Amino acid sequence: MKNGPDNSELPEKGSSPAPRHPRRPDRSRTRILEAAILEFSEKGFSGGRVDEIAERAEIGKRMLYHYFGNKEKLFLAVIEKVYLDLWEAEAALELGRLPPREALVELVTFVWRYYLEHPEFITLLNEENLLKAQNFRHSKILRAGADRSQDLVEEVFSRGVAEGAFRAGIDPAQLSLTITSVCYYYLTNHATSSIVYGRRLMTKKALEERLAFNIESILTIVQAAPLKAS
Repeated sequence: MKNGPDNSELPEKGSSPAPRHPRRPDRSRTRILEAAILEFSEKGFSGGRVDEIAERAEIGKRMLYHYFGNKEKLFLAVIEKVYLDLWEAEAALELGRLPPREALVELVTFVWRYYLEHPEFITLLNEENLLKAQNFRHSKILRAGADRSQDLVEEVFSRGVAEGAFRAGIDPAQLSLTITSVCYYYLTNHATSSIVYGRRLMTKKALEERLAFNIESILTIVQAAPLKAS
């Protein structure tokens, strides 16, 4: 047994101590995911390269594989992250504090602006659909998050029906699909649609007009019929 401390690792007198970089797994993992989001959104799953992701993240490939195992599992983690980020922002709206009509307007506005501000989400969503939803199919995290998101729409709609603001008989899943569709299609097809309709669809004015149209369309779908005068 040694009677004193082991000084073999200490710097010699007069030398500067070597800098220490404590390992932070959470920060390393976040850097990898952020780099992977950029890589896969730019090049797709098949075109994205692990070595490029490691370089973007400024981390060794060996460490990347340590955290995620392989390219497929890394892409799954990317899909989970972008969806969880969306659902977290959606939940933060706290739509239960608003009357149903205002809550629905808030939700449509949120979806529209989120898609605009996060084009990587749309790109990765397209990629996941090209892969036949293989990650959604096998991810309990994604399925649970999707259920919670659907519950949010159903809760707003149910309150509206109970208060007489919305008409009964609408499938909340169809309503949710319509909200995402009127936002999603415009933004994913604006290049060709601009030519077809002869309009500049991505100007500030055009985007404001489209959001107003989306809100009006959704409210028209759900609004209760006015009471007939006796």
